[in-house]
Amino acid sequence: MATTDSTFNPTTENDSYYDYSDEPEDEMCDKTSVIHFGAIVTPVLFSIMVILSLFGNVLVIVILAKYENVKSLTNAFILNLAVSDLFFTAGLPFWAYNHVHGWTLGEHTCKVVSFVFYVGFYSSGILLILMTAHRYVAVMNPLSDIVSTTGSRSIVACVIVWAVSTLVASPAFIFTKVDQNRCVQANSYWNLWGIYQQNIFFILSSVVFIFCYSQIMCRLLRPSAQRRKNKTLKLIFTLTVVFFVGWAPYNTVIFLKSLDSMEQPLANSKTLVGMCKASQLLDYAFYISRLLAFSHCYLNPVFYVFVGVKFKNHLKKMLKGWGHRNSSLRNRHSRLTITSVTSGEELSM
Repeated sequence: MATTDSTFNPTTENDSYYDYSDEPEDEMCDKTSVIHFGAIVTPVLFSIMVILSLFGNVLVIVILAKYENVKSLTNAFILNLAVSDLFFTAGLPFWAYNHVHGWTLGEHTCKVVSFVFYVGFYSSGILLILMTAHRYVAVMNPLSDIVSTTGSRSIVACVIVWAVSTLVASPAFIFTKVDQNRCVQANSYWNLWGIYQQNIFFILSSVVFIFCYSQIMCRLLRPSAQRRKNKTLKLIFTLTVVFFVGWAPYNTVIFLKSLDSMEQPLANSKTLVGMCKASQLLDYAFYISRLLAFSHCYLNPVFYVFVGVKFKNHLKKMLKGWGHRNSSLRNRHSRLTITSVTSGEELSM
């Protein structure tokens, strides 16, 4: 089925009619209801995601900077993952605006926003892979130097992550353009390459997660294993499960849409109607699965707080500190008020 545009990357969506140029006009596949669904749901939910992501990830960064040693490899990864989620989040307001007004921000902005979005996407995935591999080494070989890596080595590891993510995302500057008031891939070839690149990256991530955690669970289930609660392992495992559950449906849908976008042989009217209905369902699945996938940008900090014991303790400590500070300010205000009254002077606070 040939579409009038190729917008199957994470930043855009197919919001056109499916036009069968050899068929009468009344046999076109009308996507009006799908377009309205996306135009209503996507801007609202993207806006909510932005607010939650900004609040949660900034809070994680503040807690790490205030209470933790950010030079340790684990904390460095978590800090960079929060920054990565913020990069990913930075693109969402633009896509929400695009749904309402179309792309009116110029081609340079289109390229930059796409680049930042992909940097956030790939850096998040790479960091989760490295965090999983790090915990694998910590459990399987706890005496390894990698486990206690700090300082310059952790900085180098993070620099490499951002360098690779930047390199992978850089084609956005070349192969992204504004076409018919939409920020899209320059041609169908690069659009398909972008889809399959994401699919391959997701499969690679899944293989690493499944292998590492299956090995870790086997080790921990041994009778001779030390039965201690590894909260860091639980945290990272939860993050990777969220990543897998969130991105698996989305990768499946965009792969199916890539097949749907290819030229199909001529068919009769009954077959076209069936293809149209299937295409409409796929479009609805795209909107829903994309919202599920993009939710990882604000779910990660939620799990930092509610799964990671250290983060919960640090958050409580920080809230208590704010409470004591506010209490001290109120007590000071009360003393100043009493002093001003006894001295017969009026003091405005």
